[in-house]
Amino acid sequence: MSFEDSLAVALQRNRLNRRQLLWLFGAAALSGCAQSPVGGKSILVGMSEDDEKAVDKQVSPQQFSQDMGPVQDGEVNRYLSSVGERMDKLTHRPQMPYSYRVLNANHVNAYTFPGGAMGVTRGIMVDLQNEAELGALLGHEMGHVNARHAAQRQGQAMVAQVAVAGASIAASSTEWGGLVAIGGQLGASALLSSYSRDNEREADALGQEYMVRAGYPASGMTGLHQLLVDQEKEAPGLLQTMFSTHPMNVERRDTARRLAEGKYAVSLKRDPGRERFMDNTASLRRIKPTIESCQKGEVAMADKQYGKAEGQFRDALKKTPRDYAANLLMAQCLQAQDRDRDALGYAESAKSIYPQEAQAHKLVGVLALGLKDPAAAYAGLDRYDRLLPGDAGIGFLKGVALEGLGKRQEAAQQYAGYLRNNRQGKAAEYAYSRLKGWGYAK
Repeated sequence: MSFEDSLAVALQRNRLNRRQLLWLFGAAALSGCAQSPVGGKSILVGMSEDDEKAVDKQVSPQQFSQDMGPVQDGEVNRYLSSVGERMDKLTHRPQMPYSYRVLNANHVNAYTFPGGAMGVTRGIMVDLQNEAELGALLGHEMGHVNARHAAQRQGQAMVAQVAVAGASIAASSTEWGGLVAIGGQLGASALLSSYSRDNEREADALGQEYMVRAGYPASGMTGLHQLLVDQEKEAPGLLQTMFSTHPMNVERRDTARRLAEGKYAVSLKRDPGRERFMDNTASLRRIKPTIESCQKGEVAMADKQYGKAEGQFRDALKKTPRDYAANLLMAQCLQAQDRDRDALGYAESAKSIYPQEAQAHKLVGVLALGLKDPAAAYAGLDRYDRLLPGDAGIGFLKGVALEGLGKRQEAAQQYAGYLRNNRQGKAAEYAYSRLKGWGYAK
């Protein structure tokens, strides 16, 4: 009996073993490498402005969800947007559809897609000291948009990286913790920040110009770089930003200082907006100890020190029991230790805390398959698919869940849909073998 046949029998009897489950999830993850989430189409090298906007619209939701979605604090997100909108009208491309959100990710990061869809992690928000530093951070990202750095690079390669990063990690892992990319350790820094040193220098210069135009003191850029220099020395494992891609923070800080004290010296008497920043970010700063525990837990997870990571996540949850990110990360950590039942409890908690965010639904679905509950697995995977369509592997896994429920025709529809866009790989081979065995394919 072939492996595919034995797997099919196990599905029919709802007796999947761990090896078979790992094979299924590995196959689904690997299949994701072959397809861009941009409608399954490639982005041509050298983007037009319409291409840049299309990337934002169709790809950015995937990455923002990998970073656990915008924080559930409307005031914080409105504040970030107000700072961005104060500046983006003064850039060289004010017509771009800029948008801003503070993300639940704990690592220190900020990034933009080529059309101006920006994400700032809560991990960096709690370390900034004033609104001028925040303006510098957003200004740097606006610099990338306005200089069209993404369009100057190979657009197709950038989109492909965004599509497959989580799958690449999954494919290289033999443990469940790597099979569902929550996004904590990954973030977008590895995906969207492979700019050249000249690109980074240009983004800094443009960002400092934009923040000064908007009425901020140019020293905000110096302060931002000093923060990153300090973090690089104190906790390099926690520094996952576009700035860490090239070890040139001291040079960039010194350049920002020279410009602030020379070209923009008149701006230095301006209010950096510390009180306004502190007032508007108070809710985030109150949970800074929780964020720091999550950061340490994610570093331990990356090193596969799961016991240490679990301790950090428990500490985070003790401080803030209903923190979405901490619950989701704890579920992932327990899953990596083969404690699926315990993991499911935390994943369900995360889902109830933030039902509009997709990642918890996906994790619930994955865990349910492992616990031999195909009905719950399908429900979770289907909800994820509705919230965040475009994940190639989800359709395949929905077919697996339906096959486990004995719903052959519906499973066949999922497998056929999967094969329309994916013709190679283990998942495609399995899907075709089931369609052929059921008489739907020759």
